Amino acid sequence: MDRKVIRFLTNFLLATLFIYFIYAFIHAIDVVNRRHTSTNDGVYVNSVSDAPFMKDLASKLTKNCQSEECKVQNLLDYVTNIPYQVNNYQAFTPKDTLKHNFGDCDDKSNLLISLLHTLDFESYFVLVPKHIFIIVRLQTPLDRKGLYVNGEKYYILESTAQNSLVGFELKHDVNEIDSIINPFTNKKLELHNLKFDD
Repeated sequence: MDRKVIRFLTNFLLATLFIYFIYAFIHAIDVVNRRHTSTNDGVYVNSVSDAPFMKDLASKLTKNCQSEECKVQNLLDYVTNIPYQVNNYQAFTPKDTLKHNFGDCDDKSNLLISLLHTLDFESYFVLVPKHIFIIVRLQTPLDRKGLYVNGEKYYILESTAQNSLVGFELKHDVNEIDSIINPFTNKKLELHNLKFDD
């Protein structure tokens, strides 16, 4: 084979590998930016999903509901009935939690918020020391306490408390709240005013 052809093929191969490396590097940075959030406890990695099977499952679980409360409660009941077991590895995806039929607070919260997201409920992760829970905003107010975030009322959902209701009691001091995050945009809410009240 001619040396010019060999040199051309070698340079072409090196250029292709370099372009692939740059693409993989940019993709990895994008994944980190979408899934990793720094907190006072370290880095939280979310594993939420908006895959079509999530929408199908959420629709099936809420098909007999007429109210927002019923829909959210049915999703909460489904997730809280999955056995609690500590997962010592990276958070399960919703699909993994369903497959393994167990999860800890972040696994179960990833599943619950993914289900809520498919039904267009405004919901966020709340990170406190060594725990995560969800808050959800409802258009129709409930006669229960809620977490007021910048003047807006949200109801606590505790994915690890079997038979819990929408509007779970806050088990932490509001000053312990590290971050409130939209896991689908990986953006922290700016917290100007927090209180737990009626």
